[in-house]
Amino acid sequence: MWPALDRRHRHRGQEAEGRRAPRRRLLLLRGRRGGTSSGGGATGRLPRRRHRRAGGHRAPAADLSGRSPARRDLPGVLRAPCRRGSPRLPRRRSRRRGRAGHARRATAARGGRVSFYPLLVELHGRACVVIGGGVVGERKVEGLLAVGADVTVVSPDLTPGLRALSESARIRHVARAYRHGDLAGAALAFTALDDAAATAAVAAEARERAVWLNAADDPTHCSFILPAVVRRGALTVAVASGGATPALTRALRDYLEASLGPEWGTLAELAAEARRELRAAGRVADGGTWRRALASDVRALIVEDRLDEARRQLRARLEMPA
Repeated sequence: MWPALDRRHRHRGQEAEGRRAPRRRLLLLRGRRGGTSSGGGATGRLPRRRHRRAGGHRAPAADLSGRSPARRDLPGVLRAPCRRGSPRLPRRRSRRRGRAGHARRATAARGGRVSFYPLLVELHGRACVVIGGGVVGERKVEGLLAVGADVTVVSPDLTPGLRALSESARIRHVARAYRHGDLAGAALAFTALDDAAATAAVAAEARERAVWLNAADDPTHCSFILPAVVRRGALTVAVASGGATPALTRALRDYLEASLGPEWGTLAELAAEARRELRAAGRVADGGTWRRALASDVRALIVEDRLDEARRQLRARLEMPA
């Protein structure tokens, strides 16, 4: 929060996964921006007057009208900066809590759009749950194992590949269908099911437990998606369309795959080495200096396997001793 260059069919909510073993997972976390209301819609209404209570009063918050009704469906980590106190009546809040799907449809009807925040997530040793033991579930598991996640697969059946992972104790297998409670303690959850009702049930538990969820082929239940990724060593380039046009995302990923040679990964290593030395010396190079230092002629030296010369030029442009 992941094989990157797999060219097989991709499900929505899973724009791409890669073959190489990344150090971190790149996630796109779901947020919402509500549309504006015209006429006498709910967003244009004045707040109702409330009776003053003993010991003080509470004025309605003026900015609640612009707040997306689906925001509370997001994981708690995304809601944290927002105030939890709300002047809404308790019965109103509890009634809306179970209407996440309706809230999403209402947001779409008002013209609001979904946006995602890109984030690299360290998952080493973190509990991740995959609901579904088919081919799609296997791809999810492979990506999670590549970054050292602690993976549990919940499914009556497994693909041969997942069965081998279970028999070698690389994953934990719960040999049954999903039940409420299976997401307890999970950092991330994935569904790879053909059953819409079961996916909705998993999504409900994920909201209840504030667990980020990726639902294959069901973007309405995703709190994060997996972008198309190209990796060159420590360098990661991700492309996403928010699940809107996976074909375009794959095409752009393929273009980047053909355009970015392996020298970019080596250049990233040399730049990281130089940056560490600069920081150890208490020096900082500005953006313009770095752009000049990383010019194309340095990459050409790397392509020619002249790494020592590339390192010397990089250091000289950063005004570092040879």
